[in-house]
Amino acid sequence: MHRALGLPGPQHPLISLVNYAEVTRDISSPPSSLVLNMYKISFKFNFRGKFKYGQHYFDFDAGGMSFFAPLQLISSVMDKDTDYSGYSLHVHPDFIRNTPLSKTIKDYGFFSYSVNEALCLSDQEKTIVSGIFESIKYELSSPIDSFSQDIIIAQLDQLLNYSNRFYSRQFITRKVVSNDKLTKLNDLLEEIFQRKDALIQGMPSVQNLADALNVSPRYLSDMLGSLTGQNTQQFIQAKMIEKAKELLAVSDLTVAEIAYQLGFDYPQSFNKLFKKKTAVSPNVYRQSFN
Repeated sequence: MHRALGLPGPQHPLISLVNYAEVTRDISSPPSSLVLNMYKISFKFNFRGKFKYGQHYFDFDAGGMSFFAPLQLISSVMDKDTDYSGYSLHVHPDFIRNTPLSKTIKDYGFFSYSVNEALCLSDQEKTIVSGIFESIKYELSSPIDSFSQDIIIAQLDQLLNYSNRFYSRQFITRKVVSNDKLTKLNDLLEEIFQRKDALIQGMPSVQNLADALNVSPRYLSDMLGSLTGQNTQQFIQAKMIEKAKELLAVSDLTVAEIAYQLGFDYPQSFNKLFKKKTAVSPNVYRQSFN
């Protein structure tokens, strides 16, 4: 990667911080696609152009952060007058292997977000993130000793924790957008549950719902967690239970027929889930209306 950017070799074999201001080669025509074997955290101050991830584009005019895990396919489309300034941190999995971070890094859902769900930072947040990148840069420019890895991992951990906080803030500041997606999700599930043939293939999957809302599954789950306290699967089940209650209260369908209509292959599975969520069986719930 350093050779492709016209940079000298990395100062550490397993971690690298690239300042795009130091890139000497023209990167306005990068490879059409790229699969990295490392974690990549990009922090862009300004970026006139578009970056493509999968089928989505993200406009970085305001600057922001994006996160990539190993083996994700990325590609980019840039304007000729692109102002590409910022940092890109690359961390090979071996650098954090056998450390606590190697386990907790899997809990940071934003590594699974699409680029159109990137983190947009306020000026104050940019200052905080810039400070952490500068600290990592200083440590990488210092001679490697027995403390180097622990210090850099602590700085990386701090960067990820701040990013987690800022994403939580973004769900709040963009609550109008999030609520709009929540409304669309409610409407979509209501439409599915109203159509008797819609659930022949089973309950709607998280992936299908995310695709319908043009978001990644992990982003949808985190957004719902911020708004409702439930992940996507729990949200689907809650909506299904509400529909089941309605059918038990006002229809003449048997419990088995209701189970099949709601996408269950076996009535026993429906009974078990219903009792788990309501503390009573479907039959007992129905009897309460008689």
